[in-house]
Amino acid sequence: MVDPPPLPQRLTRPADVVAAGTAAWLVATVVLFVAWLAGERPLDIWFGTCVVGVALGGVGYAVFRWQRAAARRGSRTAQRGLE
Repeated sequence: MVDPPPLPQRLTRPADVVAAGTAAWLVATVVLFVAWLAGERPLDIWFGTCVVGVALGGVGYAVFRWQRAAARRGSRTAQRGLE
């Protein structure tokens, strides 16, 4: 049985994936805010969802930084393989 090829490095770094997702939510938030300023649509559930997406992405990115810092310090409870 042949093992499948490994994923590209850019897809295995969780912090990069979280940053890209957060950036996408941020772009959507700005677009909806500009549409509200132009009077095209109200600030509704879509805008709220985008704001929460940006906030959760920021929390996720902070968790990855925290885990990496713990692994660098050599903390016993840190996750391994984050580098």
